[in-house]
Amino acid sequence: MSLLEAREVTKEYGPVVALRSANLSIEAGEVHALLGANGAGKSTFVKILTGVIEPDSGSVELRGRPVRVSSPSQAARIGLAPVFQDPALVPDLTVAQNLRLTGVQVDDVRARLREMDIDVDFTEQAGDLPLPMLRMIDLARALARDPMLLLLDEITAALPSDLAERVFAVMEDWRRQGRSVLFITHRLAEVIAACDRATVLRDGHDVGTLVPQEGGERQIVEYMLGPEAAHAEARAVEVDETEAAGGSAVPATGDATLQVSDIRIGNVQSVSFSLRAGEVLGVAALEGQGQDDLFAVLAGERRAEAGEFMVEGRTLRPRHPFDAIRAGVVLVPADRLLALLPQRSVRENIAAPRYNRVTRWGPINPREERRRVREAIDALQIDTRAQRQVRRLSGGNQQKVTIARWLASGFTTLLCFDPTRGIDVGTKRQIYALLRQLADDGAAILFFSSELAEFPLVCDRVVTLFGGRITAELAGEGADEASLLRAMHGLVEEVAV
Repeated sequence: MSLLEAREVTKEYGPVVALRSANLSIEAGEVHALLGANGAGKSTFVKILTGVIEPDSGSVELRGRPVRVSSPSQAARIGLAPVFQDPALVPDLTVAQNLRLTGVQVDDVRARLREMDIDVDFTEQAGDLPLPMLRMIDLARALARDPMLLLLDEITAALPSDLAERVFAVMEDWRRQGRSVLFITHRLAEVIAACDRATVLRDGHDVGTLVPQEGGERQIVEYMLGPEAAHAEARAVEVDETEAAGGSAVPATGDATLQVSDIRIGNVQSVSFSLRAGEVLGVAALEGQGQDDLFAVLAGERRAEAGEFMVEGRTLRPRHPFDAIRAGVVLVPADRLLALLPQRSVRENIAAPRYNRVTRWGPINPREERRRVREAIDALQIDTRAQRQVRRLSGGNQQKVTIARWLASGFTTLLCFDPTRGIDVGTKRQIYALLRQLADDGAAILFFSSELAEFPLVCDRVVTLFGGRITAELAGEGADEASLLRAMHGLVEEVAV
């Protein structure tokens, strides 16, 4: 008898079919992956199982008994505890206040965090904590409910390798106790290493259940995309890896578009580097080494404590993100919800930065706006079936919108902070190709990723941070995982860039 059996589950949002007669069976004592491209229906399935939304049709059985989960609190009572794709904490409340809101004992959550060797100040406001720490608090809160089924939706996408390993340890411990985990991730290596079985969704329908270790990544991708698309994907990846390693065929030359000199803020002790037009410069670092502080300063979200940076030869001291945007320095954040107007349309979200350039009495040219928006949508192949509200788009399409707005409005320097977090393999390829094309067309791109494999596919050069300082500079083709990890742990002599 299965622990959980979901049959013929369907959910529609107007013209968008999120799930179409989808099935899922999870055994007791197993780690079960739920896979699929962005928009395949994975997060919708989790929300239905945990009572956040109601299905249009279908049934769910728990240990052979029919259940209809109508709320998250009911899900918790019957032994289902989720960690959703986005942090479930109110930023203006302290950690302790957030936990009391959901009826979880603070001491139980603190104990779970200690088991994972994580120390959190429960009097801090949630909004002041870094995203990886928020994800671990969400996990500890779910564990404190002592569930029979733990549902993890893209939790490792926001985590550095050391914290991700602690999540895997929790999953293994849950398996040993005879309990189960439903695990959603786009990192196929994690699926093969940690999961007993995997169910794959395509276009809202389950297309098969497999044993990841037996078929490997190629079989998983074939299920996700279909045989013909998977073969085309494999060929394209081979071409990308051959052409993208080492970045552009023509090295960027000339004056720096962005010149950073001795910037100091937060965990950044002293960082200097230059970024030229036509170049993708990677920034690799473990969690807490200052990369988020650095990007926040360059984007105008925070002010540096010391040092300066220049854009196209002019010193820039932004007091607000608008100052950086006006100078042509724009940010694509990892948390797409921070960048979007979720209840507005795709067109409004993409066109929003263009309004900043309208003079006080200047007219808006609707025809020009529509043209630029359409070109950006086409360039990124954004699925606009749910275009009236961008919150209805899949996570991958939402991230595409955050990039498309800058394509429509124009920029000189693009700051990409983990832009492919939580995105499927096909969409990642599109973003890699777009960044490379933008650089080849003359843009300057600063790129941070939590996935080390991305650096040689995208970057011309990579600098590593440790202790708030640059420890090494590597050529794109030389930025293999071993070299990056060594430099990211400070196991090289410090260099000037």
